[in-house]
Amino acid sequence: MPVIELCRFAEDETSRARHVHDHDVVDLAAECWKASGGDDADLRQLETSAREAWLGGPLPVDDLAVGAVTAALLAAAELAIARCVRRPAVTLSAEHVALSFRSERHVLQSGRPAGAGFAPLSRIVRCAGGGWARTHANYPHHAASLRRALGISTDHDPVRALEAAAASVDVLELEERVMNAGGVAAALRSPDEWAAHPAGCALAADPLVAWEAGAATAPRRLPRGAKRQAPAAGIRVLDLTRVIAGPVAGRTLAALGAEVLRIDPPGLPELPAQHLDTGPGKRTAVLDLADAARRERLLAGADVILLGYRPGSLDRFGLDHAALAARHPHLVQVALSAWGATGPWANRRGFDSIVQVATGIGAIAAAPDGTPGVLPAQALDHATGHLMAAVALRGLIRREHGEPVLPARLSLARTAAALVEAPRPSLSTTAATGAADPERYRVRYGELELIAPPGALDGVPLRWRHGPRPLGGDAPEWLD
Repeated sequence: MPVIELCRFAEDETSRARHVHDHDVVDLAAECWKASGGDDADLRQLETSAREAWLGGPLPVDDLAVGAVTAALLAAAELAIARCVRRPAVTLSAEHVALSFRSERHVLQSGRPAGAGFAPLSRIVRCAGGGWARTHANYPHHAASLRRALGISTDHDPVRALEAAAASVDVLELEERVMNAGGVAAALRSPDEWAAHPAGCALAADPLVAWEAGAATAPRRLPRGAKRQAPAAGIRVLDLTRVIAGPVAGRTLAALGAEVLRIDPPGLPELPAQHLDTGPGKRTAVLDLADAARRERLLAGADVILLGYRPGSLDRFGLDHAALAARHPHLVQVALSAWGATGPWANRRGFDSIVQVATGIGAIAAAPDGTPGVLPAQALDHATGHLMAAVALRGLIRREHGEPVLPARLSLARTAAALVEAPRPSLSTTAATGAADPERYRVRYGELELIAPPGALDGVPLRWRHGPRPLGGDAPEWLD
């Protein structure tokens, strides 16, 4: 079994050489690994060197990050065995994991920061009666919906206009008005308030990874040619995801050797800076999924499909779980949503920052004056992305062994619940105790500098074959 070493390289390791069993880390790593279908026995040799709270905060974000990345790397090692390759040794730096969970903050282009941040109308606002809400308007169509819902004129300072509009309306009314207008917003709730909310109650019934009954894969052998350092080589992944979590899953699989093809619909804009961070290693094409001939050729040639749109939104293209399984029973299906597939919020739009506020994380991390706090990274996105990759790899292993693989679904809100419910170890402090060094883990593609994918197999660090390609610049077809 692989031994995963979580090493802090920023200090003299001779003074920190003793290994300890950190039970809190093992607990979260075990939850992530078990959720993906892994065997508990594979975690018995998990060792951690003395660690810092690289991310910090009042919740065990560092532990969630390490646990999610661990699950993906362990699954990659198992896939190597399933493909008749010797199991690679797996090593991992907790410092590197923390940097990768903030990868968008470390994107450099020509030496200058170029990562995606938050737009002016994506912010926390105070509402009438003292409530707090968070809005998300990074995408132009969501910003337009927010302005329309709250009557914000484009002729005025947008931030002041948003704050004034929010101050005149109750927080729950603001939430409903914005969401009903096609925008994205959430009221601040405590963990108890979220647990009592119908959406929270529906989510509580879901495991971290839910498996859809009634539609399973049929056997299909994996192509030959895997390597210990690239156990996913030759595997084709159709990436129908956007924003961060799904694209992180795709870039993780690409770093393990898979051919990942991202498909975007025509006319739906993506943030260029966001693509710089999540696009390395993939090809990217534009395709109207109503083009049945091209769509079906891609599905027939894929081994894995990653789905990141709201539940039901792609059903008209025959991309629901049952229809996919009927036409392409070989596909390992992994789907992502913000709020889960059941309950009153299943079809709502949501992003990491919005889910944090709604599910109680914003309240847990609140400032003394009650202003909602935030996690030190968009950890719900990144952790869920790595878990999606782990689930896809585990599905391929089961399919290779001739075992049925049910479609899997994950949600940002369920990952949030795992974080809130996890033990809060002593290393999770309000301030990070370790200062991660991005220069240790940069990878360069021309004028672009990114944080490399975390982890190494048999001592060889994971790497992408190329940097992000122009969004939509490739043909919507598989390579020969």
